[in-house]
Amino acid sequence: MARTRARIGALQAILAIGMLAVLLRAAQVQIVHGGQYAELAERQRTTTETLPARRGTLYDRNGHPLVVTQEQYAIGIAPNEVEDPRATARLVAKHLGVAAGPLERSLRRSKRYRWLAGPYSADKISPLQTLRGVHPHLRMERAYPSGNLAQPILGRLNYDGDGASGLELLLDSLLAGVPGEAVVLKDPAGRRYESPSRQRREPVPGHDVYLTLDAELQDIAERGLEDAIAQADADGGDVVFVQPATGAVLAIASRVRQGTRVVASPAAIHTTFEPGSTAKVFTAAALLSLGLVDSADTEDIGQGKWRMPIVDEPSKPSHYRTIEDSHDETGRLTLADAIRVSSNVAMAKFALRLAPEQQFEALRAFGFGSPTGIDFPSESPGRLALPDQWTRRMSPVSLAMGYELAVTPLQLAVAYAAIANDGIVLTPSLISAIRGPAGRLVYRHAPEPVRRAVSPAVAAQLRRYLRGAVETGGTGERAQLGKHVLVGKTGTSRRFADGRYLHEYTGSFASLFPEDQPQLVVVVKIDNPKVGSYYGGQTAAPATKDMLNWALAAGRLPLDAAEPGLPTSQRRVQLRPRRRAESERETGVTTVIPWPRESADSGVTLLARPVPKVVGLPVREAVHALHQRGFQVRLRGLGRVDHTWPAGGTPLRPGRSVTVWAN
Repeated sequence: MARTRARIGALQAILAIGMLAVLLRAAQVQIVHGGQYAELAERQRTTTETLPARRGTLYDRNGHPLVVTQEQYAIGIAPNEVEDPRATARLVAKHLGVAAGPLERSLRRSKRYRWLAGPYSADKISPLQTLRGVHPHLRMERAYPSGNLAQPILGRLNYDGDGASGLELLLDSLLAGVPGEAVVLKDPAGRRYESPSRQRREPVPGHDVYLTLDAELQDIAERGLEDAIAQADADGGDVVFVQPATGAVLAIASRVRQGTRVVASPAAIHTTFEPGSTAKVFTAAALLSLGLVDSADTEDIGQGKWRMPIVDEPSKPSHYRTIEDSHDETGRLTLADAIRVSSNVAMAKFALRLAPEQQFEALRAFGFGSPTGIDFPSESPGRLALPDQWTRRMSPVSLAMGYELAVTPLQLAVAYAAIANDGIVLTPSLISAIRGPAGRLVYRHAPEPVRRAVSPAVAAQLRRYLRGAVETGGTGERAQLGKHVLVGKTGTSRRFADGRYLHEYTGSFASLFPEDQPQLVVVVKIDNPKVGSYYGGQTAAPATKDMLNWALAAGRLPLDAAEPGLPTSQRRVQLRPRRRAESERETGVTTVIPWPRESADSGVTLLARPVPKVVGLPVREAVHALHQRGFQVRLRGLGRVDHTWPAGGTPLRPGRSVTVWAN
C-alpha cells in the first residue's frame, strides 16, 4: 500500500509540474509575447497591396492630350473562391482571349492563385468584375495619342514608372500622384478571400499640366525640319517657335544624325553652336544704344577684303588677320547696309568702336552666356568669355561676326524675341498651366521679364535693319512670304569641334513674323548641309518660309486682316485656340480649321466640287489641299490621314466642312 501511495503521489507531482509548465508557457505566449504573435499572425493572413495613382496628363496649349495615362489590368483568379470553374473559365476565355480548357483544369486541380498578366483594357475586364474569385489588378500605362510628337521634350518614364527624362522628369513629383493601399486576406496556401472589412486608402491622382506647345505647330516644325535635313543631306538641325510677348515656346524640335539614322533629341536646349551672322544684330544693338553710330555713318569695305592688323606694329606682315565678305558690295556701307548684306568687313570695323566691356555687356544683356531659365532639365548656358579672357582685337571682331560665342537655338530665339518685344528679355516657358486632381487651377504662366536689353527705339531700329536683310538683295530674301512680311537675319558659320574649325558649316535663320508687332520668333538651324549651298539664306531661310506657309494654310496663324492691299501697320497675327466640336460621332479632340480664303456671303450659290483624295498624306499637306479647294477642315488627330468624311471624290459645295481623321 505504501508503495502504491508513493507511486500515486509521484504521478500527481509529475502531472502538477506538467500542468504548471503548460500554464507558464501559455502565460508566456499569451501575455508576455502575445502582441508579437498576434502581429505575426496578422502578417501571415493579410497582405497590403499598393493601388497605383493615375499619373497626370500632359496637354498642349489648346487642350490636345500629348501624354495620357491609360488603365491596364492584370487578372488574378483565386480557385478556392470560384463557385463554378467551368462557367468562370469560359467567361474569362471569351473576354480575355485565353484557352478555356487549360484554365478550367487549372482551377479544378490546383488551389494556387492563377495569374493572367495581360495587359487588358477596362472594357475587356468589365464583364468579369462581378465574378466571384476573379480579381482585377490595376496598372497605369503611359500612352501617346500623337505618337512621337515632341517626344524628347515630353520625356519618358523608367522601368519603375518614375520620370526619367524631359518634362516627365522635371514634373515627376507633380505628375506622379499619391498611391493608395488595400488590405487583402489570404490563407496559408496563399489563397485570397474577400472581406468587407478590409482597409483601403484611395489613390490621389497626379496634377494635369498644360504646355505652351501647339501640337499642330510642333508637327509642322518637326516635319519641316525633317524635310530640310533630307533635302540638304544634313547632319541634323533645330527649329524653335517662340511667342515674344509671353516667352511661350510654341514648338521646339531637333534632329541629330546617328550613323545612318536621324533621331529626335532636345538639342535645341542643351547643344550649342557658333551663330555666325545672326549675332551681328547684337553688335549693332550695342552701337546704337551707346550712340556710337548713326544712320549716316559708314565704313569702307574696299573690295570686300580687309587685312586687319592685330598688333600695334602693323608693319609686321605676319600680324594681320584677313577678313572677307561673300557678297558683291564694295565701297562704303552704313550699319544698315552691313546687316542687309551681312558684311563681315563692315561689322568688324564698326565693332572696333566698342570697348570690350561694352560689347560684352550688350551680349550679356540679351542673355548669352547664361541659361534662359526655361522649365526643362539640363539646359546649357552657352559660352561667352569675360573680357579679360579675350584676345586683343581678335575677340571683338570675332564676336561681331558671331564667333567665339556659343549659343543654343533657344537662346538665340529668346534674344530675337527681345528685339520683337521692344527690348525686354523674357524667360521662356514650356508650361502654361497646372491643374490639381479636382481640376482646380494651381498655376498659370505669366510673362517673366528678366531685363531690358535695349530701348524700344533701338529695338524698332533693329527690326528695320532686319527688314532690309530679307528684301530683294538681302541675304534672307528667299524667306519672304509674299503678302505676309517677315523680317530676319541669316547666319553661316564654320563648325568647331575637337579644338579646331572643320570644313563644315552651319546655316541658320532667325526671323520675326509679321514685321509689325511680331507675334512669332522662328529660329531654324541646319547642321553641315552636304547637298547644294551651305549658306543659311539657301537652307534655313527657305525652310522657315515653308513652315510659316504651312502654318498659315493650316489656320494656326490666321490674319485678322490679310487682304493683299492692306497696309502692314493694320495687319495683326493672333494664335487662336482651337474650337471643339459640340457633337461628333466619336469621342476625342476635334480641331476646327477655318478656310483662310473664306469671305463674306455674296449671295452667289457655288457649284459643288469633288473633295480631294488625301488619305495617306501628312496632315499639313491634306489640310492645304482641302483649303485650296475651298473647304473648311475639322481635324482629328495628327500624323497621316486615315480617312475623311465626306470621302474623297464626294461632291461638296465650297465653304462646307470636311472631317479628317489622322493617326
